Amino acid sequence: MLPDNKIYLASKSPRRRELLAQVGIEFELLLLRDAPPRGPDVSEIVLPGELPLTYVSRVTKEKAEMAWKVMHMRKLPVRPVLAADTTVVFRDQILGKPANLEEAIRMLTMLAGQTHQVLTSLAVQHQHGQVSMTQYSEVTFSSLTEKQILAYCSTQEPYDKAGGYGIQGAAARFISHINGSYSGIMGLPLFETCQALRQSGIFIP
Repeated sequence: MLPDNKIYLASKSPRRRELLAQVGIEFELLLLRDAPPRGPDVSEIVLPGELPLTYVSRVTKEKAEMAWKVMHMRKLPVRPVLAADTTVVFRDQILGKPANLEEAIRMLTMLAGQTHQVLTSLAVQHQHGQVSMTQYSEVTFSSLTEKQILAYCSTQEPYDKAGGYGIQGAAARFISHINGSYSGIMGLPLFETCQALRQSGIFIP
C-alpha cells in the first residue's frame, strides 16, 4: 500500500470527482492542457478508420501516460494516476460533445427511441506499468417529441457531455432502460476502477 493511499485524477469531469468521493478514494487533480496557445497535451481527434473501442482506449492510455510525465516534470509525489474517457456510440458513429444547439438537437433526435452504446475506458499509470480496461453499457431512450428535445437542449446540460446528455441529470427522464454500469455511463465505472487501483497499490476495503 502507498504511504498516503492517494491518487492523481487526470480529468476535469466533476462527475468523476463525485464518483471517486462516493467510494472513499482520496485524490488530487492533475490536469492536462486541452486548449491553446500550445494546444492539448493529448489530442482527442479520431484517427481515420479508427473504431470506437480502439479510439476510447487509445486516448485514455495516452492521457494516463502524459499525466505521469507531468507528475515527474512538476516533481510531485509519486502516486498512481487515473485517467478516463467516455464515448457514446450510435450505429458505429462516435458522438462527441455537441459544439452548439444544432449539434445537440441532432444528437438527441438521433438517439430518441433507440438503443446506443456507452464505452468508458480507464487507465491507471503506476510505478510498475499501466492497468487499463474498457466498460461497455447500452442505453435505451424513449421516443422524444421535438418540444422535449428543444427544452432539454436549451439548458446547459448537453454541452459538456459525450452524446449530448447526462444520465445523472435531467436526461434521466428520457432513459427507459440501461444494460451495464450506471457509474460507467456517468463517466467512471466504479467496480472496474477499484479493481485497477488495487492492482496499482491503493488499498480499497
